[in-house]
Amino acid sequence: MDFLLRALGFDAKNMKLKTELIAGATTFLTMSYILAVNPSILSGTGMDKGALFTSTAIAAAIATLLLAFMAKLPFAQAPSMGLNAFFAYTLCQAMGYTWQQSLAIMLIEGIIFIFITFFNIRELILDSIPKNLRYAISAGIGMFIAFIGLKNANIIVAKANTFVGLGNFTHECILGIIAILLSGILIARNIKGALFYGIIITTLIGIPLRVTVFPSSGWLPVSVPQSLSPLFCKFDFNGFFNIQTALVIFSLLIVNIFDTVGTLVGLAEKTEIIKPDGSIPHVKEAMMSDAIGTTCGAILGSSTLTTYIESASGIAEGGRSGLTAFFVGSLFLISLFLSPIFMLIPSAATSGALVLVGVLMLDSVKKIDLSDVSEAFPAFITMITMVLCYSIADGICLGILSYVIVKVCTAQWKSLNVMLLILSILFIINFIIS
Repeated sequence: MDFLLRALGFDAKNMKLKTELIAGATTFLTMSYILAVNPSILSGTGMDKGALFTSTAIAAAIATLLLAFMAKLPFAQAPSMGLNAFFAYTLCQAMGYTWQQSLAIMLIEGIIFIFITFFNIRELILDSIPKNLRYAISAGIGMFIAFIGLKNANIIVAKANTFVGLGNFTHECILGIIAILLSGILIARNIKGALFYGIIITTLIGIPLRVTVFPSSGWLPVSVPQSLSPLFCKFDFNGFFNIQTALVIFSLLIVNIFDTVGTLVGLAEKTEIIKPDGSIPHVKEAMMSDAIGTTCGAILGSSTLTTYIESASGIAEGGRSGLTAFFVGSLFLISLFLSPIFMLIPSAATSGALVLVGVLMLDSVKKIDLSDVSEAFPAFITMITMVLCYSIADGICLGILSYVIVKVCTAQWKSLNVMLLILSILFIINFIIS
């Protein structure tokens, strides 16, 4: 037990081994939907879906195990919901990067994240962005993810006259509606693993609807892990070094910092480990595991990783040490042998998870100061343009630009800082030359 105390922070005097393992299983169950959702989203870029499952599981395992041993906290990490959408729909679809170039962007972002974490620069970047814009970015990403879920199930489709509209009630659309309603009901009833159960049940419902399709021959629920070779180190740096790519990397950093810091603070409050001065024990180590995990994820062929708020489910079960995280990481490794089950899941079945993640992320809206138009207006611009421009990066750029312009025109100079002014100039240049 002394080893567990030194390595994972497990104190046998105050903690129970059984409780930590149950907490780990609970956390894994609540966040395991990412094993289905991440390959579903990223495969739309042309990436191999089987290899994506492997990279998702291994990247999540590496990052979570690093967090377990480095930070000794009962949290778990996996590819970020929001940044996988940024990868697929902003970088690859909207901006025209190949998935190989997008992986290169993720690699550089991860390396920079390691650097700024080591030298404590992240606080300077975080503090330069107004709180209301931070909340708006989180809420906007949630709305964007929900929109993707509706689109993937063909509930929302392109329309010539109205741009978007309701799709036809095909079997796929019906299955997507079932997935969304079922996931919402399960969460409303406080069922642990609601999103996971929603995906599995909807996948089964999809069999008689002929949306869930089994391979023609030789299907088994267990197999050897899918090869990583189609994705491993497939970086493309051609035409890479320009102001547009620099701004994209910065946008990624901003979202990642907000996501990670916000989640860590929220989870730390639930574990009651925050010190009287407001600091969080081992927060630098937690951030570093995130940064290293992101870098490893890019090498493996996955999008940016982050700490999952679903870790709160394991904390609620009594998880208090790195042993909880260690068990989560171990379960991600075990899941490598269950890829045939996860590969059966159709995109429509994951729409419930996407929409409900969007619902949960919308919680940050209530923190926005809507009484001050100079704060509410840029926040609204951030959220609405993420969805309508189909781009997280554009939403961040336009949100910051509108914030600076409004504050300048209302002579609220104290609300601005050098970083915001520099960013605004760079964003304007980018829009002019792009």
